[in-house]
Amino acid sequence: MASAGRTSVWLQGKAPRGRRAEQPSGLDLARITEVTVRLLDAEGLARFSMRKLAAELNVTAMSVYWYVDTKDDLLELALDRVHGQMVLPDPDSGADWRVRLRELATAYRSLIVSHPWVSPLTGTFLNIGPQALEFARATQALLADTGLPLPVRSGALASLMQFVYGFGTIEGHFRQRCAAAGKTQDEYVEYAMGAVREEPGYDERFGWAESALEARGGGTVAEMRDRDFEVALGLQIAGIEALVARGGTA
Repeated sequence: MASAGRTSVWLQGKAPRGRRAEQPSGLDLARITEVTVRLLDAEGLARFSMRKLAAELNVTAMSVYWYVDTKDDLLELALDRVHGQMVLPDPDSGADWRVRLRELATAYRSLIVSHPWVSPLTGTFLNIGPQALEFARATQALLADTGLPLPVRSGALASLMQFVYGFGTIEGHFRQRCAAAGKTQDEYVEYAMGAVREEPGYDERFGWAESALEARGGGTVAEMRDRDFEVALGLQIAGIEALVARGGTA
């Protein structure tokens, strides 16, 4: 959690610090942030520390603190940096808004799944860095093209983004759990389902689960998850279309 009294690294009113003469060559805020992202991806948010970061950079912790005041400042910088990895739909491409919405939602899902630490930090910080604001600008421009009246756009945006956020968070954490168990997603599911099937009365109590899995079709866990995402995203789009047809009346 952010420390008491802290607002945001973007609201501190301080210019980025340049490298001091005695600082190690090649050490700057961009490199520190880059390595922070790499460590967060490799070890997760709970195991990340300034000490580990300094060791990875082969510098002292004090060298890192020359560039940022707190670990939270650095986490906020890392969060904004990965937002810049998303390939956002081009508003001037001429593509239908539905196509662009799918592109944006898919990019956001990929961000959250690829960097599981993004989810808790998104709920902790203000997300007002330059890359996050560019993402917000793109989503607002896209929603304007749907024909939704302005008073209901924020609600539509909340529905869409919170769906993708929740879907991606669960998916990303499940992948982490599988990796920690030393199993693929398919191996983990088969292992878990095998144990559940041994429970007394499984057929009577949970036979519906087998039917649901069969109805989803074969393939891998990843393929089934992709199909679920497409169905759910299609429902989001259908909801926007219905709201537009009613003139924005919920």
